[in-house]
Amino acid sequence: MDFASLMAKEISKAKPSDAPKDKDNQTSSSSSKYMRRADVEAARVAAYKAEQEALERQREEKAALKRKHEEEEAERRRDREEKKRKLAEESKKKREAEEEAAERQRRKKLGLPELPPQQQQQQRSSEEGTPVPEGEDISEEDLIAKLREMAEPAILFGETHKARLKRYRRLVQRSLTPQLSKGPIPTTLELVPEKDMKIPAKAPKPSDQEARAFLFRQLASYFTMVLEEWEIALAKRDISVKESFAGRQAYNAMVQSRENMRPLFKKFEGGDIDETVLEAIVEIVHCAQERRYVDANDGYLRLSIGKAAWPIGVTMVGIHERSAREKLHESDNKAHIMSDESTRKYLQSIKRCLSFAQVRWPPDDQLQLMG
Repeated sequence: MDFASLMAKEISKAKPSDAPKDKDNQTSSSSSKYMRRADVEAARVAAYKAEQEALERQREEKAALKRKHEEEEAERRRDREEKKRKLAEESKKKREAEEEAAERQRRKKLGLPELPPQQQQQQRSSEEGTPVPEGEDISEEDLIAKLREMAEPAILFGETHKARLKRYRRLVQRSLTPQLSKGPIPTTLELVPEKDMKIPAKAPKPSDQEARAFLFRQLASYFTMVLEEWEIALAKRDISVKESFAGRQAYNAMVQSRENMRPLFKKFEGGDIDETVLEAIVEIVHCAQERRYVDANDGYLRLSIGKAAWPIGVTMVGIHERSAREKLHESDNKAHIMSDESTRKYLQSIKRCLSFAQVRWPPDDQLQLMG
């Protein structure tokens, strides 16, 4: 057999073994080209967990750094406070030493004896440490009895006799102070219930002080009731009405009337209101309580405008003064609304209260409605 045939035979033997090898190579290359979905999802989850762990570590590091800075800042703040306290104590001691030296120098210059150490200590003691003077002190038994009469605790935890005495004096001072009412206009007058608000037709005489004092309480109670009802009526409106221009104007009118009537309440408290003004207010309120609002409005007009005659040309004076000018100064027909600003304001507030009262308490006779 020649060499060529031998080579052909060997090549033919080697061909079957090469085919499977090429198939294995093709399978390995295909497996490296494609991946399973589960492997991809597992790789994604692992990457996400690693990222979250890194972020958590960063957050913890930032939080630890922030706590460290806060602790350092608190420590620096405590150090500053401690330095301030030490400086304040040192300056106080230095000032006391200077004052003591100046006092010794002054006494030495005047030839006075030096202060005893106990007296110096008493001068430096605070107000809490100073003893109560004998004339103002109260025995422990009497003090406890007085506190129990006032329906107050006799002894508080950790309370000394001096603190108990101060508490008793504070309670006595508070009881002597006039208590203000809780109405729209705080006043020291004791308000009466609605069943006792009926105002008489005429004001009592100035000599009857008890009746006048009760009248002032009735008037204050009536105007307080009207202002409270006015405020409640405005609060019950819809939001759209409240926020409108007319709604805001109505609320401002109520607030302005309440503020302008404070001087009138002060006059009721002091009892120094003008007699003519008081009679007119009594007439107005009496008619309003009977729901005769036209008559009440007539009383308001007589009080505010007055009955003085104003002839044409009475103020247009020329060379000679007109004879009718003297009618402007008649005391009986004086317009009190022109007397001063506060009077004009609370009279105008009374008129606004009348306008609200005829809506809140309408009259039986429609002819008694004001225009």
